[in-house]
Amino acid sequence: MKKLIFQVIAGLIVLSCTQKQNEPKTIERTDKVSPKLVQGRYNVAFLIMNGTYNTELTAPFDIFQHTQYKKGIKAMNTFLVANTSDPITTFEGIRILPDFDYTKDSIPRIDILVVPSAEHHLDTDLQDEALINFVKKVDKLAQFMTSHCDGAFILAKSGVLNSAVSTTFPSDIGTYKKMFPHLNVKDSVLFVHDGKYITSAGGAKSFEAALYLCEYLYGKAIADSIAKGLVIDWDLSRVPKLIVK
Repeated sequence: MKKLIFQVIAGLIVLSCTQKQNEPKTIERTDKVSPKLVQGRYNVAFLIMNGTYNTELTAPFDIFQHTQYKKGIKAMNTFLVANTSDPITTFEGIRILPDFDYTKDSIPRIDILVVPSAEHHLDTDLQDEALINFVKKVDKLAQFMTSHCDGAFILAKSGVLNSAVSTTFPSDIGTYKKMFPHLNVKDSVLFVHDGKYITSAGGAKSFEAALYLCEYLYGKAIADSIAKGLVIDWDLSRVPKLIVK
């Protein structure tokens, strides 16, 4: 009987150890490498967080990163900022490593801030003081502040759109107007450019808003070339928009 009890206990110990070995482990990030930022370029930061939607991040990132392959222009350095150095998980499940943690890292001057839409931009993200204060801080020196889809809610909450016309995801226009009744909101357009603020409807139209900024900065030939390289049918004259400047 004692032998049987010992065998049972030993078996349970082995089973417990096996289960622990098979459990997923949380691994702290130790491989952080600062992105290569070339002097003389625009520094373009993408503000990401858990729940960021893929398209509103990857569409403008693709457009802006491709400026690096064009000659004779002031191209763009592209990098990711978040409130952590650990991987963030997009709404669709992709895990992404931020380049900078804006809560503690020294971040290079940001010339263009891109705020992609995220799952909680209409609720809990608006209560994140560190996030909102970061946007306010960047706005003081940035040449352009841009948003896609519900990213406009973050810009609006920070107060930077108080004197600008803006837009957001079409089905959230009503919520946007109700939450920020003091704002001048434009619907039935795919993007609005007012001063240094560019807000877009998001989704696949994030490509078009980003291409517009390239055409604004570099001219039609460069924008056409970037669009061709990404197989995008680009014609600014056919895009529903409001350009206040």
